Amino acid sequence: MTKPEGHSSALRKALKALRTICSHLPACVETTTFGHPTFQAGKKRTFAVLDDHEQPGMLCLVFKADRSENAKLVDGVRFFPSKFGAKHGWTAMRVDTHTNWREAERHVVASYRCTATKRMEAILDSSSRPAVAALRCRR
Repeated sequence: MTKPEGHSSALRKALKALRTICSHLPACVETTTFGHPTFQAGKKRTFAVLDDHEQPGMLCLVFKADRSENAKLVDGVRFFPSKFGAKHGWTAMRVDTHTNWREAERHVVASYRCTATKRMEAILDSSSRPAVAALRCRR
């Protein structure tokens, strides 16, 4: 598990917000991959990463989006193609004091759905959080 004590204030705040979002996702596992806080659906299906190497001097939330959503989002200001998987829909979202965490939640949950098993999705669909359960990923 990632220890926030050694991280910047911005990373600690972002990690707290991301943990809150992910706490409602079935079988969500938090781990560290290449030194970055990483969230997985189960043990090996990464769906979100907090990364400070995507864009120089910028903290980013990296998530998987379907290609059409990725094409709509990427603007070079708030959203960027991820260095490590843009051709597969991985998108980096700038995280700063202006981050809209409700918007981030939509992207994180959709990314989760892109990587989760059908069983995990069924559990999410039966969730008591209908707004989260309604988010979909086009496969």
